[in-house]
Amino acid sequence: MMLVLKKIKNYYKSPIWQQIRDVRFLGFMVFGVLVLLVSWSSVGIIQTNYDLQKQISKLEQQNTIQELENNNLKLRNEYYNTDQYLELATRRQFGKAVPGEKLVLVPRGVALAHTIDLPDPNKKIVDKPKPKKPLYQKNFEAWMNFFMHRQE
Repeated sequence: MMLVLKKIKNYYKSPIWQQIRDVRFLGFMVFGVLVLLVSWSSVGIIQTNYDLQKQISKLEQQNTIQELENNNLKLRNEYYNTDQYLELATRRQFGKAVPGEKLVLVPRGVALAHTIDLPDPNKKIVDKPKPKKPLYQKNFEAWMNFFMHRQE
């Protein structure tokens, strides 16, 4: 038992233990811990702000798209109220014509011979697979997109 007490007394007298018990050293350690906590908190806040900024940007883009669609619908409604549209609609639906116009009938085979084939909207367009890039190139491009504010 005495041997253990002697070892403990020697340990308390060692220069390392004296340095640890020094008020300046303890103050420095507390300051270091506080700096780490503040830094960690700042990183979390920056990440949250970045995520919120991405959401705001996405919502602003959706808002802009919706405004453009609304303007397009307003223009279409204005077009439907014009005399030009009414004239075209009556010609198409009722077969009316302006006095002095002549109707030319073209055989179906001749008309179809001078047309182009449109792609079928029901078919899915298959994109060519992108070539695989090395990880370092993907990482570099991701950083460039981030700094240049580009969306993929």
